[in-house]
Amino acid sequence: MNPYLALAIGVASVSFSAILVKLATAPSGIIAFYRLLFTVLLMLPVFLIKYRHELKLIRKKDWLLSIAAGVFLAFHFILWFESLNYTSVASSTVLVTLQPLFAFAGAYFFFKERFSLRAIGSGVIAIAGSFVISWGDFRISGMALWGDVLALIACALVTGYLLFGQSVVKRISSITYTFVVYSISAVTLFVYVLVKGEALAPYAVEDWIYFILLAIFPTLLGHSLFNWTLKWLSTTTISMAILLEPVGATVLAYFILDEPILWTQVLGGTIILVGLTTFLKAEGKEG
Repeated sequence: MNPYLALAIGVASVSFSAILVKLATAPSGIIAFYRLLFTVLLMLPVFLIKYRHELKLIRKKDWLLSIAAGVFLAFHFILWFESLNYTSVASSTVLVTLQPLFAFAGAYFFFKERFSLRAIGSGVIAIAGSFVISWGDFRISGMALWGDVLALIACALVTGYLLFGQSVVKRISSITYTFVVYSISAVTLFVYVLVKGEALAPYAVEDWIYFILLAIFPTLLGHSLFNWTLKWLSTTTISMAILLEPVGATVLAYFILDEPILWTQVLGGTIILVGLTTFLKAEGKEG
């Protein structure tokens, strides 16, 4: 398969994530739990046949990092899915794309990495775009602004998930690491829904379909294809392509969910995408 075609399919797949979450009527924790549970079950045959021997290669430190990554991923899904109950698909998905900036902050504070003035300036531009979106949502309602806040916290959590895993994947395959972290995340979400007293069943047939589709398209097909294209395309190219996710999600939300597109979302989203594109290009040149 052409890697650019695979990248396009991956972006299209992840663009459906927010739409499927919005269509589901189950609580956020339940949606997240079944998304990861079905993902783990779909991965299980391949893992047992080809990769189970790699479990012996995981060191104690790697297990601790994987557990932390799994917990962070679990709460990323909970908060991001919850944000969609308060704010629009457009606002939520655009704000979650600020992940490279959270990674920049994490790399600076924890790994003492240095960044160019151009990268810092473009980061400031992207943050300004998030304020434009939040200002527009605040004019609608305080609850929409609360949804924006949840999306930003979810963005910070997924950055932590990525930072925890960056050293582990150097020693084991991405399949094994993904399977382990998704399993830990599913267990975390199971405990979460039990503590909250949320029922594991019954749910409408449509909800079960959405759970399975979330596992297949944005999780397995989307992110797996991104990992596969790393063999041929640069990280910067893939990261810039992922920036198209909120564009696709916003268009889908307009046609499927009848969500209006506000001028503040268009302006703020454009500023964020310009800032992030400049940031990623600056980092690509330095790398």
